[in-house]
Amino acid sequence: MSQACARSNAPDSAKSIDIKLPRLADLGFDAKASLISPRVVSGMVRLIEFFVIAILGSDIALIYVRNADLLANWNYFFAMFATALIAVAIFQVLGLYRIQAFTNYMRNLPRLLFGWTITFALLIAAVFFFKVGPELSRGWLIIWYVLGALILLATRFTTAIVTRNWARQGRLNRRAVIYGSGKECEKLLNALERQPENDIRIVGIFDDRCGHRTSGEICGYPVLGTSEKLVDFVRCNRLDLLIISIPVVAETRVVQLLKRLWILPVDIRLAAHSAKLRFRSRAYSFIGSVPMIDLYDKPIADWDTVTKWTFDKIVGTLALIALSPVMALVAIAIKLDSKGPVLFRQKRYGYNNELVEVLKFRSMYTSMSDINAAKLVTKDDPRVTPVGRFIRKTSLDELPQLFNVLMGNLSLVGPRPHALQAKAADKLYNDVVDGYFARHKVKPGITGWAQINGWRGETDTSEKIEKRVEHDLYYIENWSVFLDIYILFKTPMSLLTTQNAY
Repeated sequence: MSQACARSNAPDSAKSIDIKLPRLADLGFDAKASLISPRVVSGMVRLIEFFVIAILGSDIALIYVRNADLLANWNYFFAMFATALIAVAIFQVLGLYRIQAFTNYMRNLPRLLFGWTITFALLIAAVFFFKVGPELSRGWLIIWYVLGALILLATRFTTAIVTRNWARQGRLNRRAVIYGSGKECEKLLNALERQPENDIRIVGIFDDRCGHRTSGEICGYPVLGTSEKLVDFVRCNRLDLLIISIPVVAETRVVQLLKRLWILPVDIRLAAHSAKLRFRSRAYSFIGSVPMIDLYDKPIADWDTVTKWTFDKIVGTLALIALSPVMALVAIAIKLDSKGPVLFRQKRYGYNNELVEVLKFRSMYTSMSDINAAKLVTKDDPRVTPVGRFIRKTSLDELPQLFNVLMGNLSLVGPRPHALQAKAADKLYNDVVDGYFARHKVKPGITGWAQINGWRGETDTSEKIEKRVEHDLYYIENWSVFLDIYILFKTPMSLLTTQNAY
C-alpha cells in the first residue's frame, strides 16, 4: 500500500504532493473495470425482451397468416404490443429484472416460464371476453407461446453469461468507502455483510481520529486515513459511493465533514441503521435492508449517463462533419499566418480532476506559447497572432475539441476545462472560489451555461471566476438533455455579444 498517487488536488504544477495512498489494484480490486449501472442493465434487458416478444409475434404472423388477413385485422398488432408489455410487467413483479435473477439462471427458469404462461393466459382471456377469437389464428397463438418460451430461455441464458462475466470483473458492484470508525462502523459493516443482495464492495475506511483511536483494520477492512486522505483517494481512484458512519444526531460533525466532501463525484449517504429516530420508508434509500439518508447524488448517473454519451457522440459526429470545411480553412489560415503546428495541445483538469489533453487551433506564436496558462491573455496581447485574435474572439480555436468529444475526454456541453495554472487576480482559481472543484463532478464541455451567459474569456477579477463557477454548478444541478440542446443553440449567438474574450 505504499504506491504514491501522482495526481494532486490543486492545479498548481509547481507544487509536488506525494500522497502515500494505495491504488484499487493494491487493495485487490480491478482498477480497469468501470462500473456498469445495474439500472441500465435491467432496463436494457426489459427493452430487449419487449422487442423480442413483439417482433417474434409479428414474424410468426407474417409466415402463418395470410398477408391480406393480417393487414386487415389490427387485432394482431394490438395483441403483439399488449402481450409484450404485459410480459415485461409480469416479469418485473416476479423480480426477474434484478441482477441476481440474471446471474442465477437455472434458479429463475421456473419463474420465467410461469410469467410467460400467465401472460398468455391473460391474452387468451382477453380474446374470449372481447369476442375476437374468430379473428385471431389459434395456430399463431400456440406457435408464438412455444417459440416465445424458447427464445426467452435463450435470451436469459445469454444474459446470464454476460452478467456473470461482468460480476467476476466487479463491474456490477459499487465501490464504496466508509467515513467513521468505532462501534457504529462495525455495526454498519456487519449489517451490510448480512445482506443477500448487497451490490456494495467496501474498499476501505477513513476517519479523522484514525491516527490514535483505531487499529489498522475494522472487521477485516483497512483503515486508510483521514478525511483529507479520503479526498485524495477518491481523486486517485474512481469510486461510486461514500457512506458516512456517524450518528445522525451528530449534526455539526456531519455538516463540517460535508463541507470538505461534497465536491467529490460520488453518491454520499448517511447510514441510519442504528438511529433511534425513524422516518417513513420513502425518506430512505436502502442497501438491501440497511437504511441510508441521501445527502448527495452523482449529478449524471445511470440512464442520464447513457443519454448524454449518446447525445455527445451523435451530435459531435454531425458537427464535425458539418464544420470540417471551416476547420480546414482555419488550419490553412494559421499555417499561412505564422510558423509552427496548426494544433495546440494543452493539459487541463477534467472529470474528477483527471488530466486530459485538450486540442485547440494554435492562436499564439510558437515561441511565446504558454502551455500552463500562467499568464492571462489580455487585449492586444503581443503573444497572439493576427489569425489567433480572430479565432479566439469567435471561439473557432475550440473546434478541434470535437475530436476530444468523440474520444470521450470532453462533452459537448459542460463546465469549461481550465488550464493547470489559470488564475484570477493573480490567484489560482481554487484559491479564489470555495468548492471550486465541485465543477469537476461531471465531464467538462466545449461550451456551457456560463459561456452563453457572458462569463467566458478573461478572468482578471475574482468576481468573474466566481460567477463562472456559480453558473457551472447551476448547470450540474439542473442538467437535462434539453438544457444541453438549449445551450448549443444559444452558443453561436452568445459569441457575438461577449466583450472580454481576446
